[in-house]
Amino acid sequence: MKITSVLLTVAVTVILQLALARYTVGGRWVFDVVLVGVVYAALNWGPAGGIVAGTVGGLIQDVLSDDIVGTGGLVKTLVGFTAGFIGEQFVVARPGARVAILAGGSLIHRVLLIALHATLDHHWPVFPWTAILGETAVNSIFGLIAFQLGETMPAFRSRTRQNRRAGLRRREW
Repeated sequence: MKITSVLLTVAVTVILQLALARYTVGGRWVFDVVLVGVVYAALNWGPAGGIVAGTVGGLIQDVLSDDIVGTGGLVKTLVGFTAGFIGEQFVVARPGARVAILAGGSLIHRVLLIALHATLDHHWPVFPWTAILGETAVNSIFGLIAFQLGETMPAFRSRTRQNRRAGLRRREW
């Protein structure tokens, strides 16, 4: 696990969550970019990366919101560990499989968060299934973009590095 990479992933997703949060129109478009970053870290760096990303990202998100501090961190940590464990046990190299794990993690995250809040508040709320499925769909789209960028950016960087080196070699001969 590369702790700097995990923390950089969390920082980028928290900044994206803050930047995109103003575009939620009346609570219709609900998304959790931090959860996408947690699953991304878990699938790339294993369960330990998922635990660190889930804890740090969830606690930062809890502090910045009006939620009970610690609930999001606990649930994101569980989802990060589970995604990392599944990613270690099975070959999850293609973006479609990664998005399926993200969709499952998004559903589990929201259900566990509602159950945890119901336990702390001592009343069971109505389950908003359409909102949960909508959030899962939007998170999956964000995840697909993140996984595709994660695959193409290193190749792009290596191509540009090779092009710069090739130009230097031509001048040396």
